[in-house]
Order: sequence, then structure tokens, then C-alpha cells
Amino acid sequence: MKRIYIEEISQHKGEEVEIRGWVYNKRSSGKVRFLLVRDGTGLVQTTIFSQVKDHPLFQKFDELTQESSVIVQGQVIEDQRAPGGYEIMVRDLQIIHLAQNYPITPKDHSIPFLMNHRHLWLRSRKQQAILQVRWEIIRAIRDFFDGRNFRLIDAPILTPSACEGTTTLFETQYFDQKAYLSQSGQLYMEAAAMAFGKVYCFGPTFRAEKSKTRRHLIEFWMVEPEVAFATLEDIILIAEDLILFILERVLSRRRVELEILERDPSPLEKITRPFIRLTYEETVRILQSKGSKMAYGDDFGAPEETLLSQIYDQPVCITHFPAKIKAFYMQPDEKNPDLALGVDVMAPEGYGEIIGGGQRIHDLNLLEKRLAEFNLPREAYEWYLDLRRYGSVPHAGFGLGLERTVAWICKLKHIREAIPFPRLLYRIYP
Repeated sequence: MKRIYIEEISQHKGEEVEIRGWVYNKRSSGKVRFLLVRDGTGLVQTTIFSQVKDHPLFQKFDELTQESSVIVQGQVIEDQRAPGGYEIMVRDLQIIHLAQNYPITPKDHSIPFLMNHRHLWLRSRKQQAILQVRWEIIRAIRDFFDGRNFRLIDAPILTPSACEGTTTLFETQYFDQKAYLSQSGQLYMEAAAMAFGKVYCFGPTFRAEKSKTRRHLIEFWMVEPEVAFATLEDIILIAEDLILFILERVLSRRRVELEILERDPSPLEKITRPFIRLTYEETVRILQSKGSKMAYGDDFGAPEETLLSQIYDQPVCITHFPAKIKAFYMQPDEKNPDLALGVDVMAPEGYGEIIGGGQRIHDLNLLEKRLAEFNLPREAYEWYLDLRRYGSVPHAGFGLGLERTVAWICKLKHIREAIPFPRLLYRIYP
């Protein structure tokens, strides 16, 4: 008898198969017992029928509890009334392990309770749907860059210096010196871009921000492309293409998961290019007209991001920020050196920034000046300055936050559900 996964069941109509999984739910109706089984790839109804009241399969059925592990053998039958349109008529049922007093029951539970049991909460239908969408987004990101001949270059997690300043760094001891958990792989991607032309890294990053909002994680994943000879405009076009590629992939492959999440796909389907373009100054004026107290020179916070992304039903690309509020490596605008050639991309529906990036300084003297202005230790950045000494070229890149993108596409109320095991300001368990 062939073992299959539930997601393959439509390919085995009429065949005798074996599935291995866990009890999701069960119910009885006279001479019929219905057992819903999940295996990580899907959910299937398995049906036991007998005229005999104390049939051995009925006795096993009665023993079963939520999340007990089982092996089910039987024939695949097409039935449009069943979840997924197919069911299995059970010939044999083997109990592997009986789960006792499973803590996450069908009743409502508090968020702290669910977070304490995150290792079990992952088994719920909604959480599985979210993480299936996350997986699809990851695959889409890799396919996008690999399909455009970007080279994947892995950036280090332990670094000797900060990418965007030192206030949100996790410090650790690296033998006889200090090291930091990476805030970004960007600086290393700049080095790689000078070797390979166009590159990206995709991995975990860490920010020691004492922020307790629905859109902040302490540990999160970013994809960071960097392109030699690219300008701000070039990188904005790549960002637009990437977002549209991700949306098309999820909408074409993860409709079932969006339905489970009760996520209306129509706002995502309406997104087209070009995205809305605004300068920082224009954005501030718009926000002020909507009642925001943001002043020119302030950085965007969660309230401003939310307000802006509620105004437009398309992503918004904000450019030309005051240089003082951007990182030391941002290229100044030729027409107005007080402005930096950066871009933030805001997702609609109140979700705010999902991409941040821009054009980098490629002039050695200017970069040295900026390091001094930002009071950063020059010795830690000597290798970075080398990139401007030996064949420097204009270049640009960005970082896309995976969890913020997942939260937006799934329309989650809080980013904590967008990652398997969230690290939050007051949570590192489990």
C-alpha cells in the first residue's frame, strides 16, 4: 500500500493509500465515524462505516483524542462534501500515540497563553495557513532574484561594526573583543556587489529596539539585494517588480490559505505599477493635512506609517529624505546635498514600511566625512572604505522585511504570527 501526503490525494482517486498524521477533530453519526486527520500538507476526512456497534475500528476511534498520532489506510473516494473534495474510506487504523489533555482546545485562549504554547499553536489551521504563505513568499523571493541572475551571498551574523548606528545593537563577547549581532547584511552585500555585480542575502537580523508595537520584532528576516552601477531609480523599479512578483505568486498558489485566514484578496489584486511616488517633503505635508503632528525633519513612526498607508490603496515610495535622519552611507542628492537618495516603500491597508533602501555613497572623501559626523569608529570601517578606494562605482540596494510583508499579505493584526517563533521585547520563550 502506497504512503501519500494529503496534498497529493487528488492524484490517487480510487486507490488504496496510507496517510500518517495527527487527529484534528472527530465526530460520530450513527453507523459512521468521521475522523479529520492532518499531516502538515493538508486536512482530510477519513470515514469509518460499520453495521457492527462494537467494531474494532469504532473502539479505536473512541480512544482517539485531539493531536493523537495515527496511521490510516483506506481507499480514496471523491466526495465534494468532504474537506478538499476527497475522503478516505478506512480499512485499518493504527494508533501511534494517544495525546493526553492537549492544552489548546477549540475554546478561546488568551494571547499570552497561546504564545507560551507557540510550539503547539503552530499546529492550528490558521497558524499553518500563515506559515504556508510565509513559505510561498520565501520561495517567490528566491525565485525572483535567482531568475534575474543575482548571486546569493551569505552575510555574517556576528559583525565588528554597526550598519546603521549603535543604539539598537546586541553586543556580545567575541573572544578578546566585542562583536554585535547583525542589524543588516547590507555593508557586506556592497562588497559582494563589487565582486559579482548584483547580489542578495537572505537571513535573520537583530534589532535591540525597545519597541512594543504590532509591527516590531527583535529577530526578523530580511532579503537585501545590492546592485553595482545602480541608481535610486533602478532600485525602486526592482522593489516594485519584487512586490508584484510576490503578490502574483501568493494569489496564484495560496488561495486556500487566504480563505482560511478570511483575507479578502481583492485589495492585493488591485495593486499595479507604477507605485505612488512622493518625496519626503510632500509626504509630510500630506500627513499634516490629515491631522498628523509630524514636523519636517522627523522620521516616520508607526502612527505616520499607518496614516499614510490608509490614504492610498497602492504601495507608496517615499524618497529624498533629510540626510540627517538617514544612515551615514546614503548618497546625497546632487541638486540638494541636504537630502539623501533613500526610499521607503509603504504597504497599503495600514501596514506601513516593508522596504527601506537607496543609493549609497561611492565617494571616499564624502564617506570618510560622514563616518566622522556620525561619530563612528573609523578602524571598524576600514574594509568598507576600501570599497571606495579600489574601483568604486555608484550602487544601490534595499532591504525587504519578510515578516512585515507576511503580515500585510495575510492581513494579520500583529506581526508575532508572521514568524514561527517570535522574539519580542518581553518574550524569548519558547
